[in-house]
Order: sequence, then C-alpha cells, then structure tokens
Amino acid sequence: MLLKDSRYKGARRFEADGQGAVRCKGTRPRAIGPAVGVLEHVIQEGDRLDLLARHYYSDARLWWRILDANPDLSSGVELSLRGRAGEVILIPKAKE
Repeated sequence: MLLKDSRYKGARRFEADGQGAVRCKGTRPRAIGPAVGVLEHVIQEGDRLDLLARHYYSDARLWWRILDANPDLSSGVELSLRGRAGEVILIPKAKE
C-alpha cells in the first residue's frame, strides 16, 4: 500500500507470469519526466543531496527530486556528492 502522496502512486505493479507467479513483489520503476523550472547549482565540497534538498525545499527528505533531475548522479543509495565539486547540477522547482 502506498501513501496518498507517494511519488510511486502512478507506477505499475509487477504482473504475474504465464503460471501465475509474480517474480518480484512491488512496484515497477516510476516514469521520470524532464525537469522544468530548474536552477543551476555548482557543487561545493561537503554538499550532499539531502542537505541541498533542505536548503532549496526546506525538507531534506526531498533529495530524490534533485536526483530525478540529475540521473547521472546515481551511485546506489549514497547521498554524498564527494568528488563532484565544481560540477553543475539542476535543482528543480519546488512543487506548489
């Protein structure tokens, strides 16, 4: 069960195969559209996705919005931007 405001709300669930078995319980990856209304941020030493989310959105839990706009940042579940100082990333507009 997903929360009513979950970013996975529109994602499809895995379907059963021909024998009725579900290979993976859960939700398929959600579609991520292009980022609109973005700011550019130059990464500084010590920046982390959660800290940037707190700065730009006043909510550290919204780090995934920044990751969605910058899929090349993905390195597993690490929030650190270590080794990326000087790179420019996109910060999408906060939802209204």
